[in-house]
Amino acid sequence: MASYQQWTLFVSLLCLVSATMGAPPRKPISVPFGRNYQPTWAFDHIKYFNGGNEIQLHLDKYTGTGFQSKGNYLFGHFHMQIKLVPGDSAGTVTAYYLSSQNAEHDEIDFEFLGNRTGQPYILQTNVFTGGKGDREQRIFLWFDPTAAYHSYSVLWNLYQIVFFVDDIPIRVFKNSKDLGVKFPFNQPMKLYSSLWNADDWATRGGLEKTDWSKAPFIATYKGFHIDGCEASVEAKFCATQGQRWWDQKEFQDLDANQWRRLKWVRQKFTIYNYCTDRVRYPTLPPECKRDRDI
Repeated sequence: MASYQQWTLFVSLLCLVSATMGAPPRKPISVPFGRNYQPTWAFDHIKYFNGGNEIQLHLDKYTGTGFQSKGNYLFGHFHMQIKLVPGDSAGTVTAYYLSSQNAEHDEIDFEFLGNRTGQPYILQTNVFTGGKGDREQRIFLWFDPTAAYHSYSVLWNLYQIVFFVDDIPIRVFKNSKDLGVKFPFNQPMKLYSSLWNADDWATRGGLEKTDWSKAPFIATYKGFHIDGCEASVEAKFCATQGQRWWDQKEFQDLDANQWRRLKWVRQKFTIYNYCTDRVRYPTLPPECKRDRDI
C-alpha cells in the first residue's frame, strides 16, 4: 500500500490539473459555530477557540458529545472542515450527517471509524431513504486526516447526492425514483455531528476496543458553512426550487472529470461497496444500475 506521502503527492498533482472542476461557484465561507449550529448534549465536552471559529469535541469514558444545525434544509451544499482524532482512535466514531426527524427518515452519512495508531482511518458513507439504509460504502482516505483540516461536503439536489472529500467526489447516489427507489426530496433535514464510543462495531467489527487510557479523544472543527434551502420541518418542497446554484443543470450530474476522479477513488481506496456485495445482495439493488463505474 502506498504511503500517506505518496498519496498526498498524487492527489496534489491531480488537483493542480483540474482544481476548479466541479467546485461550487462561490467558495464556502468560514463562519463561527454559533451562526449555524448549536450543541445538543454534553455541552461541557465542546470547547471553543478563536471566537467560536473553531471547536473541539471531546470523548472520555463518561460521554461523547455532539451538535446540530439550527435550521432544517431541503437541498443544498453543506460543508465542514474536520481534523479527526489523532493517535490511537480505535473504537471511536466521528459522524457528520444530515437526517430528517421522523420514523421513515432520510439520512446522508459521513462516519469516520477510528483505528489503532498507524492504521488508516476508514470513511463509511450511507444513504437512508424512507427509513431504509443498508447502503454502506467504505474507503481508506489517501491522506492522514488527523494531521490537518480537510473538507467534507455534500451536494444534495433533486437529481443526485454527491459526497466530496476536498472537492473530490467519493460517492454519488442518483435519483432513481423511476426504478422504484425512494429519493430524499420532501423531508427537511438537520445537520448533525458527534463524537462517540462505538467499540462494539467500529474497528475491525468490534475486535479492537477503545483504550480509555488515551482519553480524551478530540476531533476539531471549523468552517461551519451551510448553503441550503431552509424550510420548516413540515415543508414538502423548497420555495426557491430551481433558483439556487446547486439546482442548475451543471450540478445535475457529475462531469467527465469528476467521474474520472470517482473512478480513481473506487479503484485505489474503496474497500467495501454494497452494490458489489453479491452475498448480501444476490440481486443487484435497483439504484446501483445508475452507478456507472461499478
